[in-house]
Amino acid sequence: MALDASDEVSDEALLVAFGNGDREAALLLTARLTPRVLGYASRMLRGDRAEAEDVTQEAMLRLWRIAPDWRQGEAKVTTWLFRVVTNLCTDRLRKRRGVDLDAVPEPEDDAPEVARRMMDADRAAALQAALDSLPDRQRDAVVLRHLEGLGNPEIADVMEISVEAVESLTARGKRALARLLSGRREELGYDEA
Repeated sequence: MALDASDEVSDEALLVAFGNGDREAALLLTARLTPRVLGYASRMLRGDRAEAEDVTQEAMLRLWRIAPDWRQGEAKVTTWLFRVVTNLCTDRLRKRRGVDLDAVPEPEDDAPEVARRMMDADRAAALQAALDSLPDRQRDAVVLRHLEGLGNPEIADVMEISVEAVESLTARGKRALARLLSGRREELGYDEA
C-alpha cells in the first residue's frame, strides 16, 4: 500500500487489508484512529489519561482481532470502534463510582506561552467539569457530536438509539452546558461582547 495514497484509502479498506495480512495497513489505521480514540476515551473517563490509554489499547486490540472477519459495508470502523470505547469506558466508570479522583495538576512550565496554555487548560477543565455534570447519555452525545465530529446517524449507531434521540440529547446537553458555563465567561478569558 502506498503511503502517499493512504489518506484516500477508507478505514474499512485498511482494516480489510490488515485482515488479509497487510501490516502497513494496520500501521496507517492505527496512526489515523488512535488519537481520536484516545481523546474520546480521555473525555469519557473525565481526563484520566492512564485509564484512557488502557481503553484505547484494548479497543485497538479488539479491532485487530476482528479484522479477518470484518465485512465491509455493514458498519463503519469508527462507529464500531467508538461503541467499543464507549462500552469499555462505561464499564470502568461503573467500577469506580463513588471514588473521587482528583485531576493531576499540570507540571510547571517556564515557556513564554505559559499564560496562554494555562488559559487553554482552564477552559478545557471548565468544559470537562461541565461535561461531567451532565447526565451520561447527554454527555456522550455532545462529546461524540461536537468534540469527535461524528454525525447524528453515526452517533445513533454508537449509542444504539434513534437519530431523533441523539438530536434531543445533544440539544439538551448544549443548553445545559451553556447554562453551566455562562457565568464564567470573564473568568475564562472570553469577552462579554
